[in-house]
Amino acid sequence: MAETFGERLSSQIDATGPLCVGIDPSAAVLNSWGRTDSVGDLEYASLRVVEAVAGTACAVKPQVAFFERFAAAGFAVLERVIAEARAAGLIVIGDAKRGDIVSSNEGYAAAWLEDASPLCVDALTVSPYVGLGALAPFVETARRTARGLFVLAATSNAEGRAIQGARSDSGERVETDILAGVAALNARRDGRGAVGVVIGATRAAPAFPLGELGGPVLVPGLGAQGAVPEDVARATAGCARASVLASVSRGVLLAGPDRAALAGAAARWRDAAASALL
Repeated sequence: MAETFGERLSSQIDATGPLCVGIDPSAAVLNSWGRTDSVGDLEYASLRVVEAVAGTACAVKPQVAFFERFAAAGFAVLERVIAEARAAGLIVIGDAKRGDIVSSNEGYAAAWLEDASPLCVDALTVSPYVGLGALAPFVETARRTARGLFVLAATSNAEGRAIQGARSDSGERVETDILAGVAALNARRDGRGAVGVVIGATRAAPAFPLGELGGPVLVPGLGAQGAVPEDVARATAGCARASVLASVSRGVLLAGPDRAALAGAAARWRDAAASALL
């Protein structure tokens, strides 16, 4: 049987630590580097981050919105970033948060998870708010291609709590239903299935027992949003070993453009996250 994304991720975490670096080349980040908000400097900054964190980070997470804003030219840069990150041995998570009805999701799955697509990534963030069942094309494609998903469950942004903390028809919180649904998709308890979730480090730990999730967890909120590695450990208590990725974006990017400074920031976050999680 082919290795699942969760199995591959766990091996990479054991080898390099649990750090995921978000590649978020916003206008503010580019300006802080003394660069302009242009396609050329978008490419410069993104590839600089890949070069600096390779060998230290387990994964990189390009935020698709910052590339998409430049339309076709931005997507061309994103394609190169994906290729260069993969060549550097990094796991690539496309932070696209796609999610629609089944027919639309078939198209998104082909774009982001099929070998033939230049946008193909190792894992993709997806939204379950048109129904977890509507994500079936993503789940089927991820399993077939040995790739992964991270389903939004308990996100780090405060405004998400009104929806995620609301009670569903089952009487449970929406986030609990999502976590239970993901656990059913994985049908395992070792944290190494193909379907993971996003849980923000700024959130209270979910009520759902994460030891039953069966897939990996991506945890944003470190650094600029105020969380520390101990918050990641708290939010993911019960998760299987080497199944949690701690994600830092501005906490690394704002150390640029100096390559050594970027690498140093990544190493400090990697060591702190490893101490808390492994």
